[in-house]
Amino acid sequence: MTTGDRADVSIPLDRPTAARAYGWLLGGKDNFAIDRELTFQILEGFPEALDVARENRKFLYRAVRFLVEEVGISQFLDLGCGLPTNQNVHQVAQKFNPDARVVYVDNDPIVLAHGRALLADNDNTTVITADFREPEAVLEHEETKRLIDFSQPLAILFLSIGHHLKDVDDVGKGARYALRHIIDDIAVPGSCLAVTQVACDDPALGAVMSEQFNAAGIPWQTRTPAEFDELMAGLEPVEPGLVDIKHWRPDPNQPELDPVPPELYQYVGAAERNKNIYEYGGVLRKP
Repeated sequence: MTTGDRADVSIPLDRPTAARAYGWLLGGKDNFAIDRELTFQILEGFPEALDVARENRKFLYRAVRFLVEEVGISQFLDLGCGLPTNQNVHQVAQKFNPDARVVYVDNDPIVLAHGRALLADNDNTTVITADFREPEAVLEHEETKRLIDFSQPLAILFLSIGHHLKDVDDVGKGARYALRHIIDDIAVPGSCLAVTQVACDDPALGAVMSEQFNAAGIPWQTRTPAEFDELMAGLEPVEPGLVDIKHWRPDPNQPELDPVPPELYQYVGAAERNKNIYEYGGVLRKP
């Protein structure tokens, strides 16, 4: 694995990052007090957020397995990949197709550092630092060009990323462009988009969550399912469509995640009692 990025870029310690906070919910240890503080603030109002995050990670395994085994896709762009944990995209894809190729993309410098260590001996997988709100930077990166053949079908992953893409932003051209440019304008028919986002049926309650994240410096827009459906219009959802991803082809026998950090035990199972938010999405195909 090679990258054209620098590994010694400054890691932000004065503000939380989505990658580190999400990683902690998945059992990761690469986080700081400021990330844990924000996580507890969110869990106070939305205790189901722990279960929601972990359900999203379980969906990753099922979606990637489906894309390799049933669709036959062998190349993946994982935008907003986050910190490595168990059952990463390349591990799942290469379990079912050893020749599968994966480009991880994130704008958190710590992801690059850890990705380099994980992928040192894997020539079919790389990690690059780029802002997924600017897909041109991803497409022009030398590592993307090395591993992705855009004349063949590919899978584009935006897992638990839709809510980080605001309709109108000061970076890039907004959510629809970030989510749809590669699949609509670059990818060939038969390519797929696997996408999830935190959803809330109550717009006012969703706005409360958005305000908390935006106040912490993390771009965020909680959407209703209908609003997210509109962003995906024109693509073909595969069965069972866009749903609460807990119900997307559930598999009780899939591999377990890393254990929940002890500090978060009290929130395990909260989604059974609180249904205010959930991760919404699925896999869509370009006709």
